[in-house]
Amino acid sequence: MQIILTHEHADFDAIASLLGAHKLYPNAVPVLPHRINRNVQAFLSLYRTELPFVAPATLPRGQHVRRVILVDTQSLVSVRGMGPELDQVLVIDHHAQGADWPANWIFQGEELGAVTTLLVETMSARLMPFSSIEATLMLAGIYEDTGRLSFSSTTARDLRAAAWLLEHDASLEIANDFLQYPLTVTQREIYETLLHNLETLKLKGHTVVLAGTQAPPGADEELSPLAHKLRDLVEPSALLVVVEMGSSTHLIARSTTDDISVAEVARHFGGGGHDRAAAALLRDRSLNSVLAELRAELPRFVRPKLQVRDLMSHSVRTVKPETLIKDVAERMLRTGHEGFPVVNAGGGVVGLVTRNAVDRALQHRWQHEPVSRVMDAGTVSVSPSDSVEHVRSLMIQKGWGQVPVVIEGVVSGVVTRTDLIRLPPSERESERQQHALLMRQAFPAHLLTLIRRIGEEAAERSDRLYFVGGIVRDLLLGRPVVDVDLVVEGNAIQLCRGLTRTYGGEVRTHSRFGTAKWLLTPPVWQQVLPSITGEEIMELPTAIDFVTARTEFYTQPTVLPKVAWSSIKQDLHRRDFTINTLAIRLSPGHWGELLDFYDGRADLKRGVIRVLHSLSFVDDPTRILRAARFEARLDFHLDPRSEALIAGALPLLDRVTGGRLRHELAQIFHEARPEAALARLQMLGALQQLDPALVVDEEVAQRFQRLRAELDVDLWRLDAEDLLTLYWVLFLYSLDAPVLQRIAKRLIMPSALSEPLFQLPDLQCRLRQLSYLEQPAEIVVLLESLTSPLLAAAWLLSTEAVAREKIVRYWQEWRHVRSLVTGNDLQAWGLPPGPSYRRILDALRAARLNGEISTRAEEEELVQQIAGLDDSAQ
Repeated sequence: MQIILTHEHADFDAIASLLGAHKLYPNAVPVLPHRINRNVQAFLSLYRTELPFVAPATLPRGQHVRRVILVDTQSLVSVRGMGPELDQVLVIDHHAQGADWPANWIFQGEELGAVTTLLVETMSARLMPFSSIEATLMLAGIYEDTGRLSFSSTTARDLRAAAWLLEHDASLEIANDFLQYPLTVTQREIYETLLHNLETLKLKGHTVVLAGTQAPPGADEELSPLAHKLRDLVEPSALLVVVEMGSSTHLIARSTTDDISVAEVARHFGGGGHDRAAAALLRDRSLNSVLAELRAELPRFVRPKLQVRDLMSHSVRTVKPETLIKDVAERMLRTGHEGFPVVNAGGGVVGLVTRNAVDRALQHRWQHEPVSRVMDAGTVSVSPSDSVEHVRSLMIQKGWGQVPVVIEGVVSGVVTRTDLIRLPPSERESERQQHALLMRQAFPAHLLTLIRRIGEEAAERSDRLYFVGGIVRDLLLGRPVVDVDLVVEGNAIQLCRGLTRTYGGEVRTHSRFGTAKWLLTPPVWQQVLPSITGEEIMELPTAIDFVTARTEFYTQPTVLPKVAWSSIKQDLHRRDFTINTLAIRLSPGHWGELLDFYDGRADLKRGVIRVLHSLSFVDDPTRILRAARFEARLDFHLDPRSEALIAGALPLLDRVTGGRLRHELAQIFHEARPEAALARLQMLGALQQLDPALVVDEEVAQRFQRLRAELDVDLWRLDAEDLLTLYWVLFLYSLDAPVLQRIAKRLIMPSALSEPLFQLPDLQCRLRQLSYLEQPAEIVVLLESLTSPLLAAAWLLSTEAVAREKIVRYWQEWRHVRSLVTGNDLQAWGLPPGPSYRRILDALRAARLNGEISTRAEEEELVQQIAGLDDSAQ
């Protein structure tokens, strides 16, 4: 026997979820809980006969429950027929999965405003029929749990599900009647007393509201509607309502932030629930004793709005007291750091050395003195769980601009004044949710589930997981996201190996660069998501790349940088432009948080391409080519300072290897409008710096446009490499042989690319000849040696319809024409093997192409004529 259960004190979302689960699993019996909210009970009183629910008391005796489907809850309740052993428990919920589940429990869910939304999406995809009352019940479930689509937890998917239900005869009028159910006289009395007794606490940057009262004698009222009304009125981070009713005291808790889990508070008092909504029933406890315990215990359940771990830089560099000042100065120059914690042999903090102190020491020629001579001595430090307010207070008291973060006696990070300056005035929870929504829109739900699991695994290892760079830029711009790369602040290789131990699959690593690739075979996806289908797996990626956060420093201009592991902030600082320095955190409790240390989001909004520092183009001149590429792709523009810096760095392009330059140009050819990026490079002087003969004029632009608008890739059987070759051909078509050879040498072109380019002068001659050739045989001889990309180029470069038709007919028809007579036939007829075979067969093919012959008999007659001529010649 299969049954569907939900939580006690059921609201509309719970009861609507019972219905939705029954529609999807019709063999499972939807069992109503013992206690149902008054407005829902009123709805059921009117429409119960149209709904499939059964009461617990009516379950048949003697039948054993083998499978339970839990909706809108993760706590199993017992009903008739349930024993200690169940084959399976399927949980369908819209909150994060709990920890330490039995092996036979399966979770299906996503963080949405209502669990009904999840079920409606599945039912709508299956085109399942609804009655008007069923649709109305599910609409009420979504509306009630999302505050009529106004709570911060509401998603676009909740709105779409509600709209779909309205389109399928849900009655908004009926739903509103029961959602706006009036309070009873006793509920109104309790509410007014709670409102009068509101107590506001300020805890770690959060506003927490307590409200307590004694209910009138004999009262037995629902309290959750009162908690909802109070929460909507005062809008706190958390609300805790305590009502003494008879011999028991009820605790109703609500939270609006991930920093306060009211489920933990409720569990402390013997109750339970979700992070945002929970309750507890305390028997033989007075109102005042519960309120007193809440005041005493609440601080340990509240995390600071912002903690040190939220802004600290990891992989901090330290120096010893005996380190020479000149070595510290060199390290500051190489890393760009403004200071280092000074630690003793045991790793304990003994001081801080700043750039100002080092600069002053160098002025006094103390470069060979130990850093202990100039450091600010002291043992100032913080822990990752300390509040930002504590760090700010320390900086003011001690005068330190950098405070080390210590874990178990070892320096593990640092917080700087710059970190505090960049802090937003508030947590901006709505912004985090918006980023989470963008991710849900951009990625398949199953892929996001996997990424959440990876984030959880990383958190257990004290690592952090991020989307970084282009993927974040494109998410915020609403552009398609193609590749999924994850940056790990910690150790990407170890994290990836840990994932394979948990979920299976293979990992390929590159230890020098701290990168790993996790191969996602179907068994891996089935381990992550047991209910996933084979068709769904086909739509998901087969691998995910992991990269360890790293910093780079250039020993000299234009060379490839040296690499060292670092914090996420330093990883972002090494990037080319501010719009590529954004990161989205993927850790539990911080899902969707945006890191923006370098004002990248502001530049996205302004449409600006801006480098991070004045030596950016000197360090890597290929960034000049990338700047033009991003301008063209995004329709952005370089800011004046960055554009001015390009002029001084142009000569350095001569020192960049040809392979790197060719790669950047190939990336431009992969863009939607490569001519725009090339024209911009020409305007900046970069194209001429690569070679004076490189020019982008109107003719080149038209060639590229014709390629995109007119070329049938399937007709010419072109793959991605062929298309790249074709762009090069159209770009360099007008150049003569010596220039082509010079460019190919400068860019170190492989032969697969250079050989078609070296044929361009000959292609120009062939196209001129094509205009006056009429016989198919002559056209075949002219075109037969050309590869598919060159033939496609010839078709694009021909502006006359007649010439294009000749090329197409050659490609589709004439090149396939062969004589019926073969060399074996010639040998059988006694003709001696030799060059004459080729002359004869070519003549037969030419005659057949030109329509002079069409049958085998005609071919044999022609052979006799040709052979006779040969005999007479002998």
